[in-house]
Amino acid sequence: MTDAFFTYRKNVLLARSPSTQIEGVCAASTGRSVPEEQEALLQQCLEEGAGNLPASESVPAVRKFSVTLTSDWLEGSELLMTSLSDLNTSPEVPRCSDQQLSELSTLASSELRDDAVAEPTRFPAEETVTVAGGAPWAAVVPQTDQQTAGCAGINVEVLNDDPAVLAWSLACDAGTVPPVLPAQPIQDAVPFYPVPTEVPYHEILWRDWEDLSVQPCVLEQVSKNSPLFEFRVMSYNILAQDLVEQGLDLYVHCHPDILNWNYRLPNLLQEIQHWDPDVLCLQEVQENHYWEQLEPTFKEMGFECFYKRRTGTKTDGCAVCYKHSRFQLISLSPIEYFRPGLDILNRDNVGLVLLLQPVLPEGLGLKAVSPLCVANTHVLFNPRRGDIKLAQVALLLAEIDKIARTAEGSYYPVILCGDLNSVPDSPLYKFIRNGELSYHGMPAWKVSGQEDFSQQLYSRKLLAPLWPSSLGVTDKCQYVTLCQPKKLGRREYSRDFLLQFRFCDAACERPPQLILLEGVTDAKPVASARVHSAVTAVLKRHHSLSFLGKQWLFMCRCSGVIQHGLNLTSVYSHFLPQRGRPEVTTMPMGLGTTVDYIFYSAEPVENKAGRRLYKDGALKLLGRLSLLSEDVLLMANGLPNPFCSSDHLCLLASFGLEISSL
Repeated sequence: MTDAFFTYRKNVLLARSPSTQIEGVCAASTGRSVPEEQEALLQQCLEEGAGNLPASESVPAVRKFSVTLTSDWLEGSELLMTSLSDLNTSPEVPRCSDQQLSELSTLASSELRDDAVAEPTRFPAEETVTVAGGAPWAAVVPQTDQQTAGCAGINVEVLNDDPAVLAWSLACDAGTVPPVLPAQPIQDAVPFYPVPTEVPYHEILWRDWEDLSVQPCVLEQVSKNSPLFEFRVMSYNILAQDLVEQGLDLYVHCHPDILNWNYRLPNLLQEIQHWDPDVLCLQEVQENHYWEQLEPTFKEMGFECFYKRRTGTKTDGCAVCYKHSRFQLISLSPIEYFRPGLDILNRDNVGLVLLLQPVLPEGLGLKAVSPLCVANTHVLFNPRRGDIKLAQVALLLAEIDKIARTAEGSYYPVILCGDLNSVPDSPLYKFIRNGELSYHGMPAWKVSGQEDFSQQLYSRKLLAPLWPSSLGVTDKCQYVTLCQPKKLGRREYSRDFLLQFRFCDAACERPPQLILLEGVTDAKPVASARVHSAVTAVLKRHHSLSFLGKQWLFMCRCSGVIQHGLNLTSVYSHFLPQRGRPEVTTMPMGLGTTVDYIFYSAEPVENKAGRRLYKDGALKLLGRLSLLSEDVLLMANGLPNPFCSSDHLCLLASFGLEISSL
């Protein structure tokens, strides 16, 4: 209640007075409390304001309780992450001058009169707050029996009177008091539930930290006295400003002021600085904002930053930042998914893959810790083109396979972050988590699960092979150049020698379970010269196999199955058991869904009903920041809102890497 009261009162002052006047009234530093001799004056103002209420709705007898103000007014996303205990430990407010207190009393009286006349039911009950034994303040008492069922439509008046919105709007014009903000035209919009005025935003949007360090695998590590290199990873789609301005119809529920970059940037930076990640993966980072504002700020925070803009004419991209005091760069590999001439890869999305070496603190002696592979990407949004999404993810996994592969053929621990524009349990999600997907004949819209286009008469279907061999990526999501066998005598069979078998009986016999594709798997190889050349290449690479084995190996390329061997699982479970609702990371047009993920390396245990189960290996999940459900975000009027300045929630997880002796 104290948090909500301070925020509301501050913003009312901002809305009712020029900012120059507010600065004099609300200036804060360490010092003494408000003098008690002002209490009678402000109490008289309160009584005058209450006198304007109808007799049936008069203010009840007031009660007093003491609170302590912080040295700085708390606002924005800081309230989301500030507890009452933090407020109680803050320094007190200094003594204000008589002129300042007079102005403050006048403002409070004016505000109470206006609200009592215009909206007599908006503040049904009030309390008197004694500030450090001094002047009383009016605070709203939550009404537990008040219902919000009648708020199905967008209440434009409530949105425009949002204290946080008015606070920022007034800060831009310090010399004048703005008129009443005009109502925003809203047509064909998805209904949103405005936040009840008696419930503060930060209580609605509160996110708990889930401590997972009590898991058996972590406790076993602690019992062995084996230290862990602990670090935090954040993944955040921060919503590029150019994309906001190009798609304003997606944000009709937002007041225009909270969509302004000058309002959003401080909120985003404050949120990142509060959670203090060691590795930061960002999507939708606008290029000019990155170079002019974000990178300089991140460097001051101790980050080393890398950025990759989307190809073509797009102005945003992906960024990966890491604390140079915690990690050192081993290798960097930016990825462009666009491939000229390939319809399956004709979009401008990008990714970044880094190999980082953790920096151990001094005093550990002869200790070592494994390098860490961090990948970040933003996959195509178009729900109808799941074939492109799948090809982009396959390219990313091939790059991770190259960067994270050890000399022995195993993999360093991998953390994959990004906006994959696919929902949990969709085929694309299952491919990443289970390591295998049979895609042949699947409708393209079904790959991501974002929308259901099953009622359409025609829909694009995925055919095998999904991408041509010229891409240089196998169906196991590995680069061909890296998985070719290096054996002596591999050139033993010449091209002319192999070509003499192209019309033999074994080559012309079609396997009974092979899907017939005209020009690719016809009964007679003479139908396609391209097939002959591909067969020859496969036979030359795999000379140690029998001739029939080589022929079968080529046919498997057309089986419609792709795989990878990275063993990745999700940090989040995508369900909130305490609420009985799914987690959401974004809310396009008022519909909550999960499209953002943090995957990490784990050890597979077993496959159960087609779902691979994992346990923590060398990389252990120690904790995560809880997500929210759709109904909670609807109470805060969706995303973005005055406290969350992106249309996505940030993801945050804490990991531990095993430290071993040399």
